[in-house]
Amino acid sequence: MTPEKVLEVIGVYRGFFESCDIPKTKLSEEEFDKFQTIGLNEEAKKAIMAHCHQMLDTMEEFVRDGRMEKCFRWLGFIQGCLLSGGSFTLNELKNHSRS
Repeated sequence: MTPEKVLEVIGVYRGFFESCDIPKTKLSEEEFDKFQTIGLNEEAKKAIMAHCHQMLDTMEEFVRDGRMEKCFRWLGFIQGCLLSGGSFTLNELKNHSRS
């Protein structure tokens, strides 16, 4: 996947988060660990989506800096969250990444 395509996919996900009024919030590792204990209720799902939204800005920096491997890992994380949250189907996520 080219850097340009990655930026396009970032734009798709940013548009999704914004259209759903999902804010940008950074979660700590401890906050993620808490979700394992309490489970993924609606509040936890919203918090995870907000964390994914804020990740997009840093991913753009990774692309600019040529740190594509890290960017791909973060993209996979976000796509996994979007899939598990029921926001997109697997085929939709695959199509986002296709050239």
